Amino acid sequence: MKLFFFFLIRCSSITLLASSLDIVLYIYISFLVAFDFMAETRAVLLKELLKHQGHGSLKKLFVFGDSYADTGNCKKSVSGSWKPPYGITFPGKPAGRFSDGRVLTDYVASYLGIESPIANYNWRKSVKRPQAMNGMNFAYGGTGVFNTLVNEPNMTTQVKFFQQLLEEKIYSRQDLINSSIALVSLAGNDYGTYVFQNGNLQDLPTFTKSIISQLVVNLKSIQNLGVQKIVVTAMEPMGCLPRLAVFSSYKNCNESWNSVSMFHNQILQQELQNLNNASNNSVFVTLDLYSAFMSALKRQANNSGNSEVRSSLEPCCVGVSDKYSCGSVDEKGEKKYKVCKSPELSMYWDNIHPTQSGWNAVFSALKSSSLPKLY
Repeated sequence: MKLFFFFLIRCSSITLLASSLDIVLYIYISFLVAFDFMAETRAVLLKELLKHQGHGSLKKLFVFGDSYADTGNCKKSVSGSWKPPYGITFPGKPAGRFSDGRVLTDYVASYLGIESPIANYNWRKSVKRPQAMNGMNFAYGGTGVFNTLVNEPNMTTQVKFFQQLLEEKIYSRQDLINSSIALVSLAGNDYGTYVFQNGNLQDLPTFTKSIISQLVVNLKSIQNLGVQKIVVTAMEPMGCLPRLAVFSSYKNCNESWNSVSMFHNQILQQELQNLNNASNNSVFVTLDLYSAFMSALKRQANNSGNSEVRSSLEPCCVGVSDKYSCGSVDEKGEKKYKVCKSPELSMYWDNIHPTQSGWNAVFSALKSSSLPKLY
């Protein structure tokens, strides 16, 4: 039955004067063009101009999802993401991220030119609440569109947390209209829960459609609250996760589960296109994790000549036996896991989650495909 658990770990505002900024950036970009400076430098500056032009404030990122997006919402008492060796690469100690370092949220925030938004749970627990000028992260590891096997907020509840911030006047609707982007990363744990409860993949297409149907309801709720751009992750190639690749000694992906991912993504893309057609605007953007993961895996496979590079499907951090997993300790507090010599050379950190290096490779692929659609 261990196979069926393979997803469940996936447990003052700065204001700029737009007119002044526009003038300065236009002049500076013109200067760079005139002297033929690097195209990449000009592109970065132009992105900054587009980001601020007409808005007058920095972007705010609101995050909904699971462990691919969670940056610290899961409680320290129950989540392995707060225990060693998680966080050893960044920030150097466990910080609630399900990786050795940065995760998807961190990279999307960096692309927008902001710091990662604060975790909602940490913000509410603060005696003196810090300013949340970069937005808010509502993602909890292990959660899904529906309830899963972890007792954490599903997507509908996460959206209610978001609505509560508006009711409390933490953000105004005009704030959202002017400068907000939502990142939604969910559904892997829904599939894990389904298989655990049903024992097989029978009638899975019907379940996929129910996931997407509820997801659409939640996405409309986020849009109705005022968010102007909503980024939704496609399903990663689930069959390439180490939890399943282990059955081929990390040599091959499980094509049956990859087919589930592809079907999910096909239905998702159709529904997002319908939403965009209904709004007469490109509000909804697909973040193609499937292609980005495959690109990252292929890149690592091409580096296999390096003796320190492991199989692209093999996790860096594992339990010392089948009884244990990454981060496990026994009743005496002794480590029951081992970490590879060079996490930066591994695509996967544990049985489900990428390393910081893996996420960076995925992000590199997204920068040339999905992310430019945010502007």
